[in-house]
Amino acid sequence: MLRFRLTISTTQRQELERKLKTAQQLGDLRLVKWILALFAVAHDQSPDTAARVLDLSAAQLERYVYQFLCYGVRGVSFQKPSGRTPKLTKTQQRELTAVLDAGPHAAGFSGACWRSPMIQQLITERFGVRYNVFYIAQLLKNLGFSYQKAAFVSDHLDDVARRRWRHHTWPQIVQLAREKKALVLFGDEASFPQWGTLTYTWARRGQQPVVKTSGKRTGWKVFGLVDYFTGRFFHQGQEGRFTSATYTAFLMRVLEQTTAHLILIQDGARYHTSAETKRFFAQHAQRLTVFQLPSYSPDYNPIEKLWKKLKQEETHLHYFPTFAALSEKVEQALLKFENAPQEILALCGLPTELAQVA
Repeated sequence: MLRFRLTISTTQRQELERKLKTAQQLGDLRLVKWILALFAVAHDQSPDTAARVLDLSAAQLERYVYQFLCYGVRGVSFQKPSGRTPKLTKTQQRELTAVLDAGPHAAGFSGACWRSPMIQQLITERFGVRYNVFYIAQLLKNLGFSYQKAAFVSDHLDDVARRRWRHHTWPQIVQLAREKKALVLFGDEASFPQWGTLTYTWARRGQQPVVKTSGKRTGWKVFGLVDYFTGRFFHQGQEGRFTSATYTAFLMRVLEQTTAHLILIQDGARYHTSAETKRFFAQHAQRLTVFQLPSYSPDYNPIEKLWKKLKQEETHLHYFPTFAALSEKVEQALLKFENAPQEILALCGLPTELAQVA
């Protein structure tokens, strides 16, 4: 057993105490025992007693002390086992990552998104390495990828218009909001059908779940506005279809609820840009400034995320036997979000490049 005295300098003690605190926070019991063993021996405690108290063998305690004597504080750590040598070298992994980032089309595949069999084939053809298809998921996770649901993007996108909106229109909106102390309101509409909407759910294998439906082709229509900086939520539901008259009536109601200047950001729906609506904008120009989103750019409108969450939590997989049951359910959900501005702020973020400007 140890036949010498262990001395720990003040600097080493401070570093060990910091390491001990981190190990305790992470729940790393082995490292905690190691550091406590060093402190015990340094305080002239019997090695046998220290080993017994810390539930260590004499050989373990002796190894811990010698490791500290040889390498100092940096030696007080456990090395993760190296494991099996990967089939792909680091260079090949970087090359594979670049190919995956470029997309299936660039690699000669017809699909729009990667699937495991495609990646298995790609690795075999390019690197001469054969992976089991079931391991591909773990390999991708190790390379920094995750399994996600794809999203549609319109092939009508005008990249020039979107870039102009990002770099010129949006900074202009932010500056104007500061100058006028205005609300920046992203607007949109949503429809909630009485016949119901479906989504994924749990059920016995081979037994498809069913949800009753009234089959009635009616829906509760909702106008909505979300203030980007405060999370304030304005909304108005109705039974009939969206029109210029109902849209301007909703905006008039919003103007009456606040004295602030309103900056309205809207898409190109027909009732948003009709002659009747434009006359309304001109009549209230002193309190209302309007900006149009680029075409086919729902990702630039954060209220879209609110509609999606509201439907997921409140109307998917629900049965509405009457129109009143539907409208009451939707209105209760709208009121819940109206009283939760912080939740809306957390939910309704813009893409990173726009949020940084704001």
